[in-house]
Amino acid sequence: MIAAPLRALRIVRVLFKHRLDALLEGTPFAKLRWVLRPLGRGTSDTPRGERLRAALEELGPIFVKFGQILSTRRDLLPPDVADALALLRDRVQPFDGAEARRIIEAQLGQPIDVLYAEFDETPLASASIAQVHAARLRNSDGSAGRAVVVKVVRPGIDRQIDADLSLLKALAEVAAKTHPRADKIRPHEVVAEIETTLRGELDLQREGANASVLRRFWIDSDDLYVPEVFWTHSHERVLTLERVTGIPSDDIAALEAAGISREKLAAKGVRVFYTQVFRDNFFHADAHAGNIWVDDDPARRDNPRFIALDFGIMGQLSANDQYYLAENFMAIFQRDYRRIAELHVEAGWMPAHLRLDDLEAATRAVCEPYFTRPLAQISLGEVLVKLFKTAQQYELTLQPQLILLQKTLLNIEGVARHLDPKLDIWAVAQPVLTDILKKRYSAAWLAEEFKKRLPEIITRAPEFPRLIHGFLAQQVEGRHRIRIDSTDIAELARISAINQRAAVYAILGAGLMITAAVLFGFDAGGPAWGGVRAATWIAGAGALACFVAAWPRRR
Repeated sequence: MIAAPLRALRIVRVLFKHRLDALLEGTPFAKLRWVLRPLGRGTSDTPRGERLRAALEELGPIFVKFGQILSTRRDLLPPDVADALALLRDRVQPFDGAEARRIIEAQLGQPIDVLYAEFDETPLASASIAQVHAARLRNSDGSAGRAVVVKVVRPGIDRQIDADLSLLKALAEVAAKTHPRADKIRPHEVVAEIETTLRGELDLQREGANASVLRRFWIDSDDLYVPEVFWTHSHERVLTLERVTGIPSDDIAALEAAGISREKLAAKGVRVFYTQVFRDNFFHADAHAGNIWVDDDPARRDNPRFIALDFGIMGQLSANDQYYLAENFMAIFQRDYRRIAELHVEAGWMPAHLRLDDLEAATRAVCEPYFTRPLAQISLGEVLVKLFKTAQQYELTLQPQLILLQKTLLNIEGVARHLDPKLDIWAVAQPVLTDILKKRYSAAWLAEEFKKRLPEIITRAPEFPRLIHGFLAQQVEGRHRIRIDSTDIAELARISAINQRAAVYAILGAGLMITAAVLFGFDAGGPAWGGVRAATWIAGAGALACFVAAWPRRR
């Protein structure tokens, strides 16, 4: 009962110590600044981002993690604060190695000497959530086997997270009621996002699954290596991974000493990111230099590859967001500002009642200045962040995963530009994105997706004749007819009639497509062309014609 108030008092003391009392400006608590000002011993000459970073580091590991997560929300933070928080690194005192042994044995149900031939109680690294120990697996004959690292969750971290999250939720409640920009900051949502991330990082089995999936996508790649997960030696609080060696991607001196081409490496980093997002829809979302190493194998000097580490935070997009984001990038490449505005509305990120010409003008104002710069200075990440910030003025609604993608893109571009300051990110990204989109939405891809859904289509096919008949009967009987006199509403009625006809064609097309699928699935008789029966071709052609008739046209 006493611990929470004391913790809250310490937080207040630390905030004022680092002269963060300016956070109260514009709130009903602004007058408290003069009462509590004597607590502040720091200097306000230090940039506010650095002061906030120092305060979070002093408050402990959970607040460090809070700052790291908050740094991803560039839609909420000023650039200087976001940049300062992005530099936060876990600097946490390690816990006793004997305690790590106890946790491992309790989780895996065997003595550590049985599980591992060697286990170093001195940790290789210690962070806010877990620490890592070096070890070797034991072969079946008892000899020392493969080198591994064992990640162990800190004891008692759950209680600490619960306590600090309770305080953050209380602060969010105060901010929601008092801060003048609470509707933009959305403090409750921010804290909820932080809680989700922290809870996810506590489950190392989840992290192991992330690593396993990513490894499967890149198993034979010369661009990215993902360590192997040893599931027999892993559980919720213990994760055993293949031990890898490499050079941190920001260690330029070591890379040059190893003779690794920084230019090739930088271009590969950009290609890997876009491939993860648009081919795999599974991207590493904590891709700072500490988690991205470079393979130091001398044989790979001329064909370097990255090594990914720490898979606690991964990103995925919905199929809708993935498509519209890709189309947005292509529109940016082509400077098609009208298309960018249309895509924001079509994606559902912005309400349909907005005037497209206003949004187009705002988009042009954001993007056009970037094209006056040398290509090597253009940042897609910066463009995307500014686009979304501008769109917030027009009731933009974004999912957290899109914000996570923004942050990851900025990180990747930062790593790439650090390796090669002259890198033209646009020139590298555009052909990769174009190629992926061609393959992703090709006829072969559509056929494969259709094949996957064929059982579902066949199962539901008997329902379609009744549904189509009911819809067409309503159209014939005129139940949807609109009678109005207003010219504005009459125009809406005209558009509605066009849309109704388009819907009829679309439904007929869907019915014919289902018919074609059923004929193809059951291999209907009759003449064939290209291994496909003529009846299937005819039904498919009819479906295509209906879809063309239903396709929306500019009016």
